[in-house]
Amino acid sequence: MEYIKKNLGTYNLHLIKNTNFKSVMVKAYFREPIQKEKITIHNFLTTMLTFSSEKYKSKREMVLKTQDLYSCSITSSDSRLGNYLNTCFRLSVLNDKYTEEGNLEKSIEFLSEIIYKPNVENKKFDEKSFNIIMNQACLALSSVKEDASSYSTIRLLENLDDSPISYRSFGYLEDLKDITRENLYEYYEEFLKNNDMDIFIIGDIDFDEIDSIIRKYFKPRRFKKTKGDFIVPAKKAPLKKRIITEENESNQSKLAIACRTYGLTDYERNYSLTLYNIILGGSFDSKLFTEVREKNSLCYYIGSATNKLDNIIIIRAGISSEDFKKAVKLIEKQISDMSKGNFTTEDITKAKETYQTAIEEITESQSEIIESYYMMELLGVDDIETKVKKMNEVTKKEILTVAKKIKIDTVYLLEGRMEDAEN
Repeated sequence: MEYIKKNLGTYNLHLIKNTNFKSVMVKAYFREPIQKEKITIHNFLTTMLTFSSEKYKSKREMVLKTQDLYSCSITSSDSRLGNYLNTCFRLSVLNDKYTEEGNLEKSIEFLSEIIYKPNVENKKFDEKSFNIIMNQACLALSSVKEDASSYSTIRLLENLDDSPISYRSFGYLEDLKDITRENLYEYYEEFLKNNDMDIFIIGDIDFDEIDSIIRKYFKPRRFKKTKGDFIVPAKKAPLKKRIITEENESNQSKLAIACRTYGLTDYERNYSLTLYNIILGGSFDSKLFTEVREKNSLCYYIGSATNKLDNIIIIRAGISSEDFKKAVKLIEKQISDMSKGNFTTEDITKAKETYQTAIEEITESQSEIIESYYMMELLGVDDIETKVKKMNEVTKKEILTVAKKIKIDTVYLLEGRMEDAEN
């Protein structure tokens, strides 16, 4: 695998030559410092751009065009990366050697048209497309509570503080009503002006050819690049954990716990913390899975995940409300045991094996390879080979040091009413 980076003035082009795939993938990333009041209109915009364009006036026409390009796929997604709002436009298309010469260039041109030539007239987005997306967005934002597991995590984070950690990355229903075709176009112009951009391309590609194509369809723009820290500042947990309960129309209660991490070095955040989490609750033989689910049958599922840019660990479980106190107490014990060094060399070895498997899965996915390089670009993290080497060298002492920097902040229970009715 060969990688080069080219500065094209106002954006960077990243080219990754990998002959293991029959397709070529392009990811165009846009990012800007997150503002809570702009999340909803931002998400609305990216959905609009992939729904129709200046040349292809409906979703049907867009789909037909992808079929003409040998069933290429173009999608968009929005996410939060710490203090930043991140948007990705993704193109996946078969290499020309499996289709016809020039198909890749036509596909990249199509992607460019989606981004730079929207379905707009008189500085207003197309009314028909706008109304369809508005109805879809209204339905999605109105049904947030229907996914109880996801909703419990949302409510947990909203109760932590008023930093970007608490923002709903998919937007807010109350902000949706303020979006018009006119102000959506105004925001579109701001989007192009204010967002930093990186383009990544991976596949069995010729660097000079791809460079020429990208320069042709993605023109440099004039703007001042933003400079800021992606990591949300760590906040110390309260002296006593907070417990919050809320009822929901569900047949199962959902438990979500936020643990703060504080004082972590970059090395600890990227390596020691990763192994700590795998041992605690990030695998099927983790302490949480083994002790809380298997041995004590206190939950239907349980697991933990690190939000490294947010300096938190989130533990999620599906439980019966009657087992709430027992489950929390046992979870607290596993966290306490970790801070006392009650984990073995075998636990560490298994965690490193789990990590190795995850790394191998990354190298088998074009999308994940690009994500890995993107994090290297934004956060300065190590490349895949270096990650594997350093992870294998992490010691128990280093994991224990991290374990002592973790404390429960908030415990949130979304209590299922239907469950109570059945009991």
